[in-house]
Amino acid sequence: MSIVYFLFNQTLLFAIPLMIVALGAMFSERGGVVNLALEGIMVIGAFSGIFFMNWAQTNQVLSGMPLLFASMAIAALAGFLFSMLHAFAAINLAADQTISGTALNILGAGLAIFIAKTVQDGAQNISFTNEFRIESIPGLGSIPVLGDLLFKNCYITTFLGFLLLAFSWYLLMKTKFGLHLRSCGENPQAADAAGISVYKTRYAGVALSGILAGVGGLIYIIPISTEFTGTVAGYGFLALAVMIFGNYSPLRIGGAAFFFGFTKTISFAYSSIPFIAKLSLPDTFYKLIPYVATLILLAFTSKNSAAPRADGIPYDKSRR
Repeated sequence: MSIVYFLFNQTLLFAIPLMIVALGAMFSERGGVVNLALEGIMVIGAFSGIFFMNWAQTNQVLSGMPLLFASMAIAALAGFLFSMLHAFAAINLAADQTISGTALNILGAGLAIFIAKTVQDGAQNISFTNEFRIESIPGLGSIPVLGDLLFKNCYITTFLGFLLLAFSWYLLMKTKFGLHLRSCGENPQAADAAGISVYKTRYAGVALSGILAGVGGLIYIIPISTEFTGTVAGYGFLALAVMIFGNYSPLRIGGAAFFFGFTKTISFAYSSIPFIAKLSLPDTFYKLIPYVATLILLAFTSKNSAAPRADGIPYDKSRR
């Protein structure tokens, strides 16, 4: 059972940030804007949050959970501001959204490294002390089976991820804003005729994607490292695959994220799993598992994807 607990805990660490970023992508694309800039936004969010964390710990300004929440707020703000560059290009300038997203991915990685080296006298990596792991939640950690699965050696961000999944489902499916967002992605001309501001609604969708991707970048780094190295290992692109595999639906995205989180766990911790370690396969083979699984699943599922009909198409008010 210890192997089961270990695999489940590790899967949560990888699946939660992946799910949060994929939910952000869903909000953008449900509104009609393809956001390929998730990788760059994650990098900027992780950089900003870790940089603030490093400063706060060095100067003993904050610690513990207040520091974690403050860092997430910084990451969310940075992700929001960076995503507005994509929103302006895609919505106001009617630019090619693929090119805009790709440019921001390049800009995000370069900007984070440039600023880090500038303020740290040439050092690229930003270190921090991981003081956020919870060994056992009082009371809940003693619950048989469930306590070991969810409430021991865990992070508060895991439970935040579940809350964001529920919130995203409610916001998209049960609120007026969600209805407006979906209508702008399906038929923006009809939405405009009904009095909905297509531009403002699409801006809101991209803003949500930026906020969630920024937070996702930070909480991806915290459990697996003690420094930010200027990359999130392609997680932004993997989140896009999760969104497509999840068919642009919050609950399906949650399931897809856990599947891909498990494949990431296998690639990351294969040496701790006895029957896999005995196979003695090359290290590269295990590292490829999440990305090969992504390609295979997308090959079989993308043709049935229920993408919004106006996804990626700039809205021209004069053609209404």
